[in-house]
Amino acid sequence: MQKIMIIEDDPATREELALLLENEGYFPYTVTAFTDIPAQAARACPDLILLDIGLPGCDGFSLCAGLRRAVSAPVIFVTSRDSGLDEIRALSLGGDDYITKPYNIPVLLARVKAVLRRSGRAAEPEVIEAGGLSLHLAKGCVSAGEKTAALTRNELQILACLMGHAGEIVSRADLIEALWDNQIYIDDNTLSVNVTRLRGKLAGLGQPDLIKTRRGMGYQL
Repeated sequence: MQKIMIIEDDPATREELALLLENEGYFPYTVTAFTDIPAQAARACPDLILLDIGLPGCDGFSLCAGLRRAVSAPVIFVTSRDSGLDEIRALSLGGDDYITKPYNIPVLLARVKAVLRRSGRAAEPEVIEAGGLSLHLAKGCVSAGEKTAALTRNELQILACLMGHAGEIVSRADLIEALWDNQIYIDDNTLSVNVTRLRGKLAGLGQPDLIKTRRGMGYQL
């Protein structure tokens, strides 16, 4: 699932963009703290950035240069500023496209897809295979043989992380950090509850002992 970072200070526009992208099968990552944004981008590792120009404490023009240094993701400016000079400036500073508000939704989505295609950023595989399991990311379920179990968003992200590091020990701190990077805010106790529920679902698939606890270190698939 391709991750798209939304840098937009208007909550309504930000939520609308996030919903549009989620419905199209992307993973929206919204910025709500407008400080040290390039460092946030470096941690999030987005496949694409949607960037407004008028932001609190900074502007998208100067921010674009910092983002270019922090990540290799393409940048699309999405702004209400419709001056041709602004568009030229945005593109000369490293922007890959420039879309003015109010935007046409099908056009916006088409241009997002086109920029991702031009950038050569292939979508992540929709299915992860490890430990006799097939994790279907888009469908939100896991299967073993002919049995399938639906997963919550938390369970899906935890299992994806463990399957992506099959055979390795993944610490609890690393799991929590991975979840936070995907804007799932949980604490240590909540992680334990989700792992317990996930184990129960895997047991229903005939894999009761697939997730092993490595005491003092974390979990291992």
